[in-house]
Amino acid sequence: MFDFQKLVVYQKAKQFYVILKQIALDKSIDKNVRDQLSRAAFSVPLNIAEGAGKFSKADKKNYYTSARASVFECVAIMDILNEERKIDNNTFTSQLKCADELSRILFSMIKGLEQ
Repeated sequence: MFDFQKLVVYQKAKQFYVILKQIALDKSIDKNVRDQLSRAAFSVPLNIAEGAGKFSKADKKNYYTSARASVFECVAIMDILNEERKIDNNTFTSQLKCADELSRILFSMIKGLEQ
C-alpha cells in the first residue's frame, strides 16, 4: 500500500468521485457537463495522490490546492444541476457535505505546509 492510500482525505476523495461518477452517468445531463463533472471529481483523488508523492512543501501545496479547487468545481456543477433539477436535493445536500469536509481537510493540509 502506498502512503497516500492511507490518508483519510484520499479515502474520502475516492468515495466522492465514485458517487459523482454515478451522477455523471445520468443520460439526462448534457454530455459536456457529465464529462466536466467526471473529470473534476477524478482530479481530486489524483491530485491528492500526486501531491503526497512530492518532496517539497511548495509542490505538495500546489497539488493539494488543485485538489481543493476541483472540489469547488464539482460543487459549482452540482449546484447548477440541482437548480436545473437534474439531481435531487438529498443527493445535492449529501454531496455538498462531503465536498465541505474534503475542502476543510485540504485547507488544513495546505495551511500546514505554509509553516
